[in-house]
Amino acid sequence: MKKKKKLKKENKPDSLVTEHYFTSPIYWTDKPEWVKSFNTASDSYIKQARLTNLEEIKKRNKKFGNKGEHAWVHHSTTLLGDSQFKELQDYIGATAWNLLDGQGFDLSNHTIFITEFWVQEFGKDGGGHHTLHTHYNGHISGFYFLKASERTSLPVFEDPRPGHVMNLLPQKDPSKITMASSQVNYKAKPGRLIFFNSYLPHMYAVDNGYEPFRFIHFNIQAVPNAIIGKPEQKTWLQRNKQTCHSKK
Repeated sequence: MKKKKKLKKENKPDSLVTEHYFTSPIYWTDKPEWVKSFNTASDSYIKQARLTNLEEIKKRNKKFGNKGEHAWVHHSTTLLGDSQFKELQDYIGATAWNLLDGQGFDLSNHTIFITEFWVQEFGKDGGGHHTLHTHYNGHISGFYFLKASERTSLPVFEDPRPGHVMNLLPQKDPSKITMASSQVNYKAKPGRLIFFNSYLPHMYAVDNGYEPFRFIHFNIQAVPNAIIGKPEQKTWLQRNKQTCHSKK
C-alpha cells in the first residue's frame, strides 16, 4: 500500500491568500412586532384568494377525486397601496436601496420601486410548494413570514453558478453549509424577514399541511430615472400602484 504523500506547508490551502468573488449574499432580520397586525390585515386577502380558487379546486377534485386543497397555494391580489402594510413597504424599500448600494451598485440615477407585493398561504391539506425559479425582472426579492413553524414548509436557495453545479463533487458532510454546498435552506418562523438578490434561484419545500403557512412576498426593482418620466412608464406605475424609494 502506497503511503499518502504529505503536503508541504507552503502547498496547504491555509497558507495561501484566499479571496472570495461572485458571492450570493442572503440577508435576514427578525421583526416580530409586525406579525399580529399583518396577519389580521392579510386575513381578508387570503379569504378572497380562497374564494377565487374555489371553482378551480372543485373542478380538479371532481376530475381526480376529492383532495381538498392539497398542493394548492392561495395568492392574493397586490398589497401595494394598502396603508395597513405601509410600514413594511417603507422598510423593505429603504433596505433594498441600502443593500444594492452596499454591494457596490451606482444608484445615483435610479429610483427603487416595489414592483410586486402580495401575501400567500399554502393549502390546508398539504402538498403546497414552489418549484425552483428566479425573479428575472427584479433586483432584490424577499419574504416576511406570518404563519410558520418547524412543521411547515421553508425556503430553499440554490447556487446560481451553472459551472459549480455541473462539476459538483461529493460533500464531506452534507449537514454542514460549506463552499461545497449547492443548496441552503432557511427555517421559517413568524417575524423572520429575508432579503436576497432576485437572480438567486429559490423554491419552497413541500408543505405537510400540519399547520398554516403564510408569508408576504415582494420584488423590488431599481428603475433608471431617465425612463420614469416617459408617459407609458408613468401609466404603468400608476396602474400597478408602485411604491418608490429614492436616496434622501
